[in-house]
Amino acid sequence: MLKYLASLLLLISLPSPATRAAIHYQASQSSIASLIKAEVADEIAGINGKDAAKATAHEAEDTIAMESGRPPIIGKQVYEQGLAMVFKHQPEWRLRMVDESVDVAKAGDMAVYRSTYDEDSARDGVPYTHRGNFIAGFKRDPAGIWRIHWSVVAWQSPSHKK
Repeated sequence: MLKYLASLLLLISLPSPATRAAIHYQASQSSIASLIKAEVADEIAGINGKDAAKATAHEAEDTIAMESGRPPIIGKQVYEQGLAMVFKHQPEWRLRMVDESVDVAKAGDMAVYRSTYDEDSARDGVPYTHRGNFIAGFKRDPAGIWRIHWSVVAWQSPSHKK
């Protein structure tokens, strides 16, 4: 009986087959890169759809967002609130990704997303545009979900009339 109980306790303490597979499975660098590109596309769709929650869905709770000429935004909640205000005041604001790449660490635990984008907006009804650079650092959260922990936006050129 004791042997049976010891075996049962060992079996109970082992991770489930699904958990064991998740522990031992390491996604390829290309599949991680594809996943991260899809997450950024979701956030861009949120920006273009004026949905602040969707635009920050893949941000870590302690994310830091930095943009040229502005103090950093610290925290997902603050970032989401800021975007909601921008959406009210800049309904014409749109982003289009021009090119993008993802560098995944060999260990598969971190990645850096880089892109160029075109940003359209309006001032007093006049359409404006400019090109910018975006770079973001991704890490997995404790649940294994990829999150943006920091990002930097830098304009390549000043805004000009379209």
